[in-house]
Amino acid sequence: MFDPRKTLMRAHRIAMTLFRLMVPVILGVRLLQELGLIDGLSMLLAPLMELLGLPGETGLVWAVTLAINLFTGLAVLASLWPELSLSVAQVSVLASMMLLAHSLPVEARVAQRAGVNLGFTLTLRIGGAFVYGLLLYGLYSAFDGQQEAARLLLQPAETDLSWDAWLWSQVKNLAMIYLVIQLLIFLLELLQRLGVIEWINRLLRPVLHGLGIGREAETLTLVGLTLGLSYGGALLIEEAEAGHVAPRDVLYAISLLGLSHSLIEDTLLMLLTGADLMALLPLRVLFTLVVIALLVRLTRNLPPQRLQRLVRLPAA
Repeated sequence: MFDPRKTLMRAHRIAMTLFRLMVPVILGVRLLQELGLIDGLSMLLAPLMELLGLPGETGLVWAVTLAINLFTGLAVLASLWPELSLSVAQVSVLASMMLLAHSLPVEARVAQRAGVNLGFTLTLRIGGAFVYGLLLYGLYSAFDGQQEAARLLLQPAETDLSWDAWLWSQVKNLAMIYLVIQLLIFLLELLQRLGVIEWINRLLRPVLHGLGIGREAETLTLVGLTLGLSYGGALLIEEAEAGHVAPRDVLYAISLLGLSHSLIEDTLLMLLTGADLMALLPLRVLFTLVVIALLVRLTRNLPPQRLQRLVRLPAA
């Protein structure tokens, strides 16, 4: 029988788990900004961006995106836009890399709390983003495609950088996340009772089963794909700690979500850069499926002592 109070308490518990991870990281990133360390990261990334046919200045865009989020990365890109003169191919490479690797202090910490090794997550997402960018660069270069000038559909907004404005912005963001989690848990409960979840799972099962992701993680993976890694990861944390999801499924689901999550919202956001939709969505999802298939193949038969290096195993 549906118990609203129980559902409310579960949503509250999940939100608090997520906030305990997010708040210290958010404060830490702000301090790194104040110390100028993110600018230092952009200097390290500049040579890598040039290998992908991008101006070195785009290293700052990706550095900010890696450390903070997509919105901040877009704001930096907009401010630099007049000097960059990017083609559609170039902005497609950059936007795709931003989609694969962003908000890492928060999202990698969520993955770690779910049980996935932090170093593995960072390597997968940053390395995956660079490899995908390299593949796109090679593809566009080989066929001389999308070489026309890109049109940015986003105008830079005035940003108040004061601590007061920043703190108020974070409070509003956390309040929105709390509300979304409350609504999400109620929605999942309703869909479960209506049989919609099982119907969706039947559609997804061939793909997820083919990747090696078990049934217990299917719904949570779907949440992450549509709403984002933080939401899907928060649910995975709860289920993993309760022993409802096998460690291998946690590894595969979190890895999949790391490379492809919030497919609707984030993709629409990055289309504002004038990037190629094929690169942002279908090719990115295809790349993700290939990477996860390889990961499953490489780890399927790993003995527990070696698997433990990638994902936390339950205590014997």
